[in-house]
Amino acid sequence: MSDAQIGRRALLRGAGGLAALAALPSLAACGTGTSRAAAGGKGGGKTVVVRDSGGSYGAALQKAIYTPFTQETGIQVKVLNLDDAPLLAQIKQGRPQCDLINNSMMSHYKYVKQDALEALDLDRVKSVKSAKIPENQITDHAVGSSFYGACMAYRTDAFGGRKPESWADFWDTKAFQGGRSMCNPDGDLPELEFALLADGVPMDKLYPLDVDRAFKVLTQLRGDIKKFWDSGPLPGVLLSRQEVTMSTVWDGRIADLQKQGVPVERQLNGMRRQFQGYAIAKGAANIDAAYQLMDFSLRAESQAALAKAFPSNPSSPLAYAKLTEDERNALAGAPKYYDKGFDADVDWWLKNESAVTKRWLEWARG
Repeated sequence: MSDAQIGRRALLRGAGGLAALAALPSLAACGTGTSRAAAGGKGGGKTVVVRDSGGSYGAALQKAIYTPFTQETGIQVKVLNLDDAPLLAQIKQGRPQCDLINNSMMSHYKYVKQDALEALDLDRVKSVKSAKIPENQITDHAVGSSFYGACMAYRTDAFGGRKPESWADFWDTKAFQGGRSMCNPDGDLPELEFALLADGVPMDKLYPLDVDRAFKVLTQLRGDIKKFWDSGPLPGVLLSRQEVTMSTVWDGRIADLQKQGVPVERQLNGMRRQFQGYAIAKGAANIDAAYQLMDFSLRAESQAALAKAFPSNPSSPLAYAKLTEDERNALAGAPKYYDKGFDADVDWWLKNESAVTKRWLEWARG
């Protein structure tokens, strides 16, 4: 889901790839992405440039966040759709094109290692407290605004009325027959946690991941995995064509499939959450405006507005109360579902992603 889910191919690479940027030749700070200005506003000539991934997610941000922000403050919002490598190169040269960065929290951690983000003055982001952003999503350099969940999707017409309830059922190809699909590292982090949950590891005991055990369990399913997906739409395509009966998927994709009449449902037990959020580029030209847009974006009402425009799961628990029951329960972050999932351990993955990815590629080829 490169448009809607922050370009995971670029954002979830190993930390080593970003470290190599220091050796890149100088890149001109030219328009690598696209930009657009929010309409309306009070004028005043002030501008803030924000990096997001564009597409349907960017369109939702424009509607729910950028345009209302301009109307309230008079500050024009310009948007840059740029991958990590050129943006980091710009920052290292001291001339970033953007001020505010909307990115995965894991990528923000990697940016910190490259000294590419400003240290935040949280006193300038009042909504962190007023929206009750969870403490584990507040760092010295970034604040989490929403999350996406990796979960299970299945065809409701495939199992004679039975419903898979766990990752153990995903692995049980006798009781729940049919092909499977899982992601490859170009799509998301390798799905080791799901294998361990299928093997009986309690959700609160997952980390540090037992990599050997996880690959042993993955191997049990290898022959039934018909395709490894690398983009958000692909699980839906495979399910729609009945090439598989179950697939891992980003939770926001299920509603789209159901609207198209595909008989699919999601199972949120054992969902893996990964957060995205905001940070300010080191050397940003419009820091004051960047703080103001960050503060506006993190408000509970702003997060709720975005959730109405796009299946984004707010980090603010107060945002869910501002949605209707139907709107709230359509989101994987709804209070009734939240305890069914777990947060990806960013620290563990930062240390181990490169080695796990290498092993995964060897395993998949084997």
